[in-house]
Amino acid sequence: MGLWNFVKDAGKSLFGSAEAAQPDADTLQKEISDLGLDASGLDITVDGDTVKVEGDAVSQEIKEKIILAVGNVEGVAAVEDEVKGSDPVFHTVVKGDTLWGISAKTLGNGARYQEIFEANKPMLTHPDKIYPGQVLRIPQD
Repeated sequence: MGLWNFVKDAGKSLFGSAEAAQPDADTLQKEISDLGLDASGLDITVDGDTVKVEGDAVSQEIKEKIILAVGNVEGVAAVEDEVKGSDPVFHTVVKGDTLWGISAKTLGNGARYQEIFEANKPMLTHPDKIYPGQVLRIPQD
């Protein structure tokens, strides 16, 4: 459980316009559903630019993916995690990062980049499509 910071203006736009709108709980629930993630047992609320996720997730993996799915949305600056389970390991992408480099730094071997890619599906659709400010899930053994 913790508070995870995100880059408010770097996330996925759910509103289809250049003018950033503040996402609400229903919009975020739809995004989670559209990604095919099972949010049963979780309650998602929005207070300003902070999203609160609480309850019991289906699994640790789903917990982490839902935190990222709502956090990597334009207009969200933080996600307050009140979900049972261990704290996830995240990495915020900076300019020049590649999954290979992130893998070398966080997993000790750049060739393990595919593990990071797989751990972030369905939010990631291609290993080369990451952007500065995006937060990625780092899988733990």
